[in-house]
Amino acid sequence: MIDVASQSRQYCTFRLAQYLCGIDVLAVHEILRHQPMTRVPLAPPVVKGLINLRGQIITALDMRIRLGFPPRDDGKQPVNIVVGLGEGGEESVAALLVDEIGDVIDIDPTTCESPPDTIHGAVRDLILSVSKREKGLLLILDTAKAMKIE
Repeated sequence: MIDVASQSRQYCTFRLAQYLCGIDVLAVHEILRHQPMTRVPLAPPVVKGLINLRGQIITALDMRIRLGFPPRDDGKQPVNIVVGLGEGGEESVAALLVDEIGDVIDIDPTTCESPPDTIHGAVRDLILSVSKREKGLLLILDTAKAMKIE
């Protein structure tokens, strides 16, 4: 029998401020350039609006706000990572707005560790683990917590 926990997993990487983050590629439906959004009155600040994706209405969540980072100041539009959890009619779908999309990479679970004590606040709450990379750390985010609107 193969030990699934010891097999490498693939993660979709992206940039948020100075951080390299990743989410399980199995949760990713698609990557989209910036889409027109409809604002939602009285919604929490993390909800940037609603996107019409081929007839499906999807909530767009700004990950910079979710993680307590300052707003984008470079004038670039965010990228949408459309993610989903659950199956069939019970699936929950959202668009996570990130600064820049990266690559899909394989991560060996033996390279993952608990988040360091130097990471505080909302960032720490959303991190499942941290993987050491050649050029720094990859923060592996909990997709379910990232999609949760409080």
